[in-house]
Amino acid sequence: MFEIGLLTAKLFFKGKLLRDPIDFFRQIAIGIGVGLLILVSLAETAIPFWIPVVISSLVTGAVMPFLLKDFKMK
Repeated sequence: MFEIGLLTAKLFFKGKLLRDPIDFFRQIAIGIGVGLLILVSLAETAIPFWIPVVISSLVTGAVMPFLLKDFKMK
């Protein structure tokens, strides 16, 4: 497992892992933005802070597979 992770990291930093890195980072940024928007909007309410963290994490985790469903590697 460690070797697979090391090989993947090497290919990523050499720029040989992703076919379209701009699209990949755009989709990741959209997912982060959705999670951040939910976190900030819920954090301003009177509920304890751990509840918005849990909700935004769940939503972000649920959205990422849909954003990256067409993700292609070399």
